[in-house]
Amino acid sequence: MTDDRFLRGYLDTLPEPHILCDAHYRIVHANPAYHARFGDGRALAGRTCYEVSHRYSAPCEACGESCPLREALARGRPHHVVHLHHGCGGKEYVDIELTPITDAQGRLECFIEKMNPLPAHAHTGAGLVGEAPAFTRMLDRLARVAPSDAAVLLLGESGTGKELTAQAIHAASPRAARPLVTVDCTGLPETLIESELFGHEKGAFTGAASRQVGLAEAADGGTLFLDEIGDLPLPMQAKLLRLIETGTYRRLGSTQWRRTDVRVVSATHRDLAAMVEAGAFRADLYHRLATFPLYLPALRERTGDIPLIARGLLERHAPSMKLDDGALALIAAQPFPGNIRELRNVLVRACLLADGHTLDAATVREALALGLAAAPTPASDARTLEHRLADTAHLGRKAQALALGISERTLYRLLRQGSARVHQDDTAKG
Repeated sequence: MTDDRFLRGYLDTLPEPHILCDAHYRIVHANPAYHARFGDGRALAGRTCYEVSHRYSAPCEACGESCPLREALARGRPHHVVHLHHGCGGKEYVDIELTPITDAQGRLECFIEKMNPLPAHAHTGAGLVGEAPAFTRMLDRLARVAPSDAAVLLLGESGTGKELTAQAIHAASPRAARPLVTVDCTGLPETLIESELFGHEKGAFTGAASRQVGLAEAADGGTLFLDEIGDLPLPMQAKLLRLIETGTYRRLGSTQWRRTDVRVVSATHRDLAAMVEAGAFRADLYHRLATFPLYLPALRERTGDIPLIARGLLERHAPSMKLDDGALALIAAQPFPGNIRELRNVLVRACLLADGHTLDAATVREALALGLAAAPTPASDARTLEHRLADTAHLGRKAQALALGISERTLYRLLRQGSARVHQDDTAKG
């Protein structure tokens, strides 16, 4: 290999982890940032990149993963790929940018790997968790779109982790230092959604006792996450389209146009394309939102990840509890049509049923059976939920949400809807 002293010195000045490797995958040099993030305390020079990064005994393509070097050589330019790496803090996903360096005859002399750790994708603890191919493909696309300002439409079944994915996109974007603001588009009357999104002036409607700043304004410079966008009423869709296209909006009750700078990430479990065909969703808004569609795989498409996800959920919600092998095997065999949300609920129930700090198969089986027994029939869903809301009203909001098997945000929305119905009834009686 040609003299690389200048190249080594240059890499040492860079804040991101970099390694320089020869044509046989052997590490020639690792900069200080790489040692700090991925070093294992041993010398790196002379060891292969695949052994240090993945603990493999052969190159990536021989172990079932794509090799960024092969892809870069085939394409004749730098190549990005997301891989799971071992580092000082355990395993984590990183976006690898590989640049081949060739001689005058086009023969490979060496290559540089730049590691871009993905902020919200820690493999343990908080963050997105998984190793299945469907999950890795999603993560690779996320890593490509996150640094841009493109609108992202998160698609997939309910409970697949859309809000967590939106947080990951925001955290890996240039807007990460600015707010991530969530707008829940489900079940609220049009006026209330408009007021929540754009704000309102004093006296704009009954009960508007003061001026209110909207979420679009609160998200200025950051990311606006529109959750369950498929539930947005048609009249509001036109106003949202203007916000996305021009960055302008008006507070409810105001004639003054205001401006905000937001990156839009939206999510839905609905088939928006079919809704466009049926006239239930604006085609122009759909195309604005779907600049980069990102599909989140259902749990049944990544069953091998269930033990990892279960452990991660327990680490966050009940760190003193552990799953034994029998419990893990039973959980991994479940279909979980409610996806990660249903898995979380099973684990919460199992923790409440357990005696001690170990969840065994018998406890998990009881938690699964309890969930099936409590599932209401479609005809009684609304009545059952109202009764369950009343039965749990004495609990704190977090405990109430856990008992109902819903998120705190959904709980607050249901309570708001209930208050609105009571107000409407009182008005009608008056």
